[in-house]
Amino acid sequence: MKKEFDGVGITRALGSDVPTDLTFQNASGETVTLDRYFDGTTPVILNLVYHNCPMLCGLMLNGVTQTLSKLKWTPGDQFRILTVSFNPRETPAIAQTKRTQYLQRLNRQGAEEGWHFLTGSKASIQALTQAVGFNYKWVPAEKEYAHPTALIFLSGTGTVTRYIYGLELPAGDVRKALVEASNGNVGNPVDQIAMYCFQFDPKANTYTADAFNIMKLGSGVTVLLLGLALFVFWRREKEDLQSYASSTP
Repeated sequence: MKKEFDGVGITRALGSDVPTDLTFQNASGETVTLDRYFDGTTPVILNLVYHNCPMLCGLMLNGVTQTLSKLKWTPGDQFRILTVSFNPRETPAIAQTKRTQYLQRLNRQGAEEGWHFLTGSKASIQALTQAVGFNYKWVPAEKEYAHPTALIFLSGTGTVTRYIYGLELPAGDVRKALVEASNGNVGNPVDQIAMYCFQFDPKANTYTADAFNIMKLGSGVTVLLLGLALFVFWRREKEDLQSYASSTP
């Protein structure tokens, strides 16, 4: 590993809370605090980038946009996205340019209500990145940042619930992570069953089938069907006996 990558990566901080009193600037240049984006229920996807990145961050945002286009849910309805620059030299103007670019690329009505691009001071950025375990560094020789790529899922109160790494993420995994981050408050009954039958595997970086829970669910369904069959049998037997009794002189 090159020396400039020493210390760069994700230190998972599952269960840690983001300090929602931190101040940033939104794409319009308005000063906002993070608690503006946390309502206690709606899950939030955090992705940390810098917009002058020569390659990686652009690829990540392209991947996020592609994943969102495959997701039936829309930012602002079932979840929110915070795209935060970790370069304190970047301004709301560049955030606005990127926001416009990616919202146009997504082309999803209403998404502008739920996808927010923020810039901020060095102090606010460091407090946020440290809270979620996002470790990056400036490389003077390259005049760019060395940094990891990941989507960080937060609960509606700002608690870190999941990390998924990579540039292009399966929409199904993102949906499961959002259901998990919302503690089941978003999604439908099928999503709840999926979260019971699938568990996140950090090594595989995806949700995999949980054989034990699937067997428990299968056993429960079997018992339910058996009970239903016995009830139907008992009901018919009762009706036959009543019919026989009423026809007997």
